[in-house]
Amino acid sequence: MEMITVEAGKQLTLHGDTPPAAVSFETFDLPATNQRLLGPPHPANTVIPLPLRPTAHESAPIDLDTVIETIRSLQAQGGILTKKLAQHGTLLFRGLPINNSDDFSKFAHAFGYKPHEIIGIVVNRPELAPNVAPANEAPKSVLIYNHNESPQVPHAPEYVFFYGHRVPEKGGETPASSSLELFYRAQQEIPEFIAELTEKGILSKVVYKVEKQYEGGSTLKQAFGKEIQEGDDEATRRGKIEAQIARYGRGKYTTWEWTDDGITLTHRLPAIRTQPSTNLPTLFTALAAYYKNARVNISSGRNKVTEQLYGDGTPIPEKYLEHLAKITDEIRVLHKWQRGDVLVYDNVIAQHGRQPWEGDQSDRVVLASLFDGAKVPGAYGYGEWAQVVQALDE
Repeated sequence: MEMITVEAGKQLTLHGDTPPAAVSFETFDLPATNQRLLGPPHPANTVIPLPLRPTAHESAPIDLDTVIETIRSLQAQGGILTKKLAQHGTLLFRGLPINNSDDFSKFAHAFGYKPHEIIGIVVNRPELAPNVAPANEAPKSVLIYNHNESPQVPHAPEYVFFYGHRVPEKGGETPASSSLELFYRAQQEIPEFIAELTEKGILSKVVYKVEKQYEGGSTLKQAFGKEIQEGDDEATRRGKIEAQIARYGRGKYTTWEWTDDGITLTHRLPAIRTQPSTNLPTLFTALAAYYKNARVNISSGRNKVTEQLYGDGTPIPEKYLEHLAKITDEIRVLHKWQRGDVLVYDNVIAQHGRQPWEGDQSDRVVLASLFDGAKVPGAYGYGEWAQVVQALDE
């Protein structure tokens, strides 16, 4: 089997006045089916994902506390792992002493990011440990194509962690692809589409209903109703929901309309944003996913939840969505899970998803943890709507 060995054998080690850690992380080889060299605008010989595994010094035990200490030390030195994420888009940690949701929570929090609060969640994610929930509980036959996390709402996380607690024998892979490379290719191949997105942005219409709309979906109360109390009348309930919507901080660029069985939100959003550390444009979107999922998941009921148009309300020609999916197929890899693997995504520049799998629904248990970064993505374009902001505190 062909192997990609770029950067293999190198270590992320501590320097300066900090004493050497009992554990360091070194890269290792992955099959070419599980890793690829990124194209422009990434520097030459940059791989996705960058694989890392803990290595003990002088036969020291590799326990969770020691791993967490090393993660914190690396982050304290100028954010070494954050910089690796900004370069590669995705990190794969293998061989960690993580056995459950609590272990995973402690590992993810060690990076020092602020836990992300999901406002307007569209899937059911019951909390299992601090800032840890199931990644997605949709039926195993449902394809979830490559996308950035939460592109349909104004408040998206900067970092996404996944932990493979139980993994299927066949299928169930998690894709990884670069949003920077997707923008670069699209600008070269369909420049008129990129020009339209730059000028207009998108209108994202998201439907929320009192009852869940599909298996694994959320309810209106789960999306915006965390302040609702038993006994609240209709006017009070609506007021509390609208107060949560206002936390998006988008003013006139987020509107809503109440319906008999829920509410429909319309957001004017940028599909093109910029990476904070480089100012490179990134295609932050799920447009290819909506196109691809709609053709595969015909009977799932998911297709009626979100609609995306150009920012002026006109339809996006299907030929552009098809082309985005074509590029994505060419630039993505499918991560074949091993039990205990942790994938970490820089959500600003990397897309993820979920492949269907064979066997039982319970054969695949992947948990997720979402975090905000120090900075939100920058604007690409000149409209007020082009700059996203962090959600307002309550």
